[in-house]
Amino acid sequence: MLRRSLIAAALLFATPVCAAEKPAAKPTGNGPTRVILVGDSTMTDKSGYGKGFCAQFKPEVVCVNAARGGRSSKSYRVEGLWDKVMEQLADKSFGKTYVLVAFGHNDGSSKPERHTNIETEFGPNMRGYVLDVKKAGATPVLVTPLTQRHFKNGKVQNDLLPWAQVTRLIAKTTDTTLVDLYAEGQIKVQEMGIAESLTLAGQPVPQNVIDAVPTGTTVPAVFTDASQGQGNAQAFDYTHTGPKGSDYFGKMAVDLWVAADPKIKALLKD
Repeated sequence: MLRRSLIAAALLFATPVCAAEKPAAKPTGNGPTRVILVGDSTMTDKSGYGKGFCAQFKPEVVCVNAARGGRSSKSYRVEGLWDKVMEQLADKSFGKTYVLVAFGHNDGSSKPERHTNIETEFGPNMRGYVLDVKKAGATPVLVTPLTQRHFKNGKVQNDLLPWAQVTRLIAKTTDTTLVDLYAEGQIKVQEMGIAESLTLAGQPVPQNVIDAVPTGTTVPAVFTDASQGQGNAQAFDYTHTGPKGSDYFGKMAVDLWVAADPKIKALLKD
């Protein structure tokens, strides 16, 4: 029933809020290719895969990370962050601009300023980003959420599947390139198991988390040092990444993009 309702919502939702209707301006320069990342903390340089992602490209490719921690598909626009991206897209000196959009982690939040209804809001929001980018003369790419690394009885949990499903549907119905980072991340994290997956997170890993590894089920982290607490963006959790995780998932995202659009390979380092 959930999948059926998600499909219906993706196909029948009302027209989303997006840029004013007008012909897309074409790039006027022969400048470099530009890649802009739009998303939440799991895509940032500080606690996500953004740094590892941008490191894959040749020096002449301009990679701009506009992801911001704690944002959802709604709050990113409401706070004016999307307006700033649209201002960047008004610069037509670049030869081609790609905008990769990934949300979902905060759309399920209990905080009203972040929360979106999975059936009636999240889909329209993602479609709105796609349409805005196209109207600005750039190329949108949708990215499914980065998998979390929670395990239960040895199996990685599928917590963000609904948001991944909707993202896939919007990509399909708008003829937009899809980078299915969630599906690939689920497979690879399952293969590596709990112990190896812990090395992808921000450090240090609390002792109680290490002690729980043999059980096959991850447990909430207990911080014995206040500096390791949740206020520290680099603290351990099962969602964000440290340097190793950034490199790992950043390369994964780029590889998936190349698989979906082989032209991107020419932008990568040899």
